[in-house]
Amino acid sequence: MVALFSLLTIITLSIIVVRIGAIALELTGLSSEVASFQAQSAFSGVGFTTVESETIVSHPVRRRIIRILILLGSAGIMSVIATLVLTFIGQTGKHVLRRGEILLAGLAIIFLFARSKYIYKIMKMIITKALEKWTTIRIYDYEQMLGLSKGYTISKIKVRKNSWLSNRKLNELKLEKEGLLVISIFRKVGEEERYIGLPTGGTEIEPGDLLICHGRQEVSKALSQRPKGFEGDKDHEEKVEEEHNLSRMRKLKGGFD
Repeated sequence: MVALFSLLTIITLSIIVVRIGAIALELTGLSSEVASFQAQSAFSGVGFTTVESETIVSHPVRRRIIRILILLGSAGIMSVIATLVLTFIGQTGKHVLRRGEILLAGLAIIFLFARSKYIYKIMKMIITKALEKWTTIRIYDYEQMLGLSKGYTISKIKVRKNSWLSNRKLNELKLEKEGLLVISIFRKVGEEERYIGLPTGGTEIEPGDLLICHGRQEVSKALSQRPKGFEGDKDHEEKVEEEHNLSRMRKLKGGFD
């Protein structure tokens, strides 16, 4: 019976370790979904290859967190297997059934524990304070900072040849009046991809450019589909007027929601 409770304890500790790793990754700027997935992948040793993997291995702090999770995961999985064998080995049919029932009940409780949002919030608060006290990692809630929960989004816009954006400078487009900011541009130059961070007003948008923008979701979607000519100019004017009305409403309310 000692081996059975040891098994449940190891599983619980493993979940806590993964949760600590996920929160630590969040502190480096990853979203909670990406951080959780990468922490679970590293601990289990599955090694999923995703787009986010490169951003992790190229970041020294994230790489260190993943390395620790891989080491702890190797020890944790081996411990679970060994303890699981000890739990059932040499037992009669009746005892095996009994221990199996206890194991299933324990796993159900652990599952509820892991899925509880209330417990997650408490754990995150404790773990965050501990990490900020004992490490140099700093937390930035990018979702709150960028207003992603307030209707704003980070979007990618591929510039087509017949796009309203094509072959025009940013200071001509006046996208900021629509409530949209171009954060960066990825541009194909020959066989290489050039990165333009924080483009200025004099930066000209070229066909094939990939724009990384911050703004309201509906504005980004409309801009990506906006054609050249009178129709595009009219849509721009409508979005400027819409943004002006929204700004006026915010002022009447005393600021942002």
